[in-house]
Amino acid sequence: MRPEPVDGAPVAPPVAPPAGAPEPRAAGDERASWRSRIPKPLRHGLTLFLVALVVEYLVVPELVGASHHLSILSQLDVGWLVAGVLLEAAALLAYSLLTKVLLPPDAPGLWTLLRIDLAGNAISHVVPGGSAASAGLGYRLTTSYGVEGRTAAFAMATQGMGSAIVLNVLLWCALVVSIPLAGFHPIYVVVALVGMLAILLIGVVVLAFTRGEEHAVRLVGAIGDRIPLVGGSRLERLVRHLAASLRQLATQPAVLRRAILWAALNWLLDAGSLWAFVAALGKVVDPIELFAAYGIANVLAVLPVFPGGLGIIDSVAPALLVSSGVTRGLATLAVIGWRLVNFWLPIPIGTAAYVSLRVPRGAGLRARRQALHDMAVEAQPTEDEPDEPAGERSGGGPPTDPPGGGA
Repeated sequence: MRPEPVDGAPVAPPVAPPAGAPEPRAAGDERASWRSRIPKPLRHGLTLFLVALVVEYLVVPELVGASHHLSILSQLDVGWLVAGVLLEAAALLAYSLLTKVLLPPDAPGLWTLLRIDLAGNAISHVVPGGSAASAGLGYRLTTSYGVEGRTAAFAMATQGMGSAIVLNVLLWCALVVSIPLAGFHPIYVVVALVGMLAILLIGVVVLAFTRGEEHAVRLVGAIGDRIPLVGGSRLERLVRHLAASLRQLATQPAVLRRAILWAALNWLLDAGSLWAFVAALGKVVDPIELFAAYGIANVLAVLPVFPGGLGIIDSVAPALLVSSGVTRGLATLAVIGWRLVNFWLPIPIGTAAYVSLRVPRGAGLRARRQALHDMAVEAQPTEDEPDEPAGERSGGGPPTDPPGGGA
């Protein structure tokens, strides 16, 4: 029998800024600058319109193009296909092991954490900018199983942001190695340079935040105010969470090493799943070149408008795989197959995982329907809960949602 959720689970206070740091701006300041001026129905309509554009001009053409190459399926290797599914499952497990590493020893068991991550993964694939919804749902589920609010907030923030940083570092390494091996690809060089500058900038800003420098706060706020769908106060909170997480992890080097290991395995196993789907159609691709294409597609999927990188990963990944010597038809079919287990399959599985966490065994259909309604309600983030970067993990994406989400 699973433990019953704890009534009145504690609400996590925000991660405390370092001593002497300026007070963060009030949540919602950036919303007042432009969101409050747009009626809510119009905002929702614009979101649906943008999703429709992505489906119309990115997803549908890929599906139509793939239908012209269905003869490739005659050479399908079922063994590699099964390996791709197992690697995706292993990626999700690695993300849950990352969660377990970041929580105290008396936290819920791995099976419970896996279901929590699967539920967050599902919600991030159906809600635009779903990494924040995934973090909110994960926070509430984790605290309902007895984890103290501040500890859960730390784990959610570190899990999402740390995983995103690990992806960018892995991508940068893959690009640096692939350029001399695979030849000059302009997009690889550009992404490698931008990635290096981004990593350096993040490091400088986080270091400034850990020392409580006010000019860093103002800089982050000014940058965030100019980024659509982000906002200054939200970006400031993200960097504060990251700085606080790094300070805490710095005192636990063993935890830090294990967290980096599981975060890296999460991305590598997800990329390995894509490699297996390509191999299932008869093409063996250089793993480094494939990870470069995979990483670029996932980094470009950070736009919070589209859930789980829908349309972006589906169109960018095949285009980049072509530069690795894969035919366009084969690349499109491989990515479609991989996205079935990476994006679409986790939605019903994660929904079932949430129901199993919230509804006792033997409960009727009415209780299960109520749980589905509660899932949408619990996914609403609050000011006290950590905001994860989009894409995301995601997982992707999210965002930082986990691949296959994962995460």
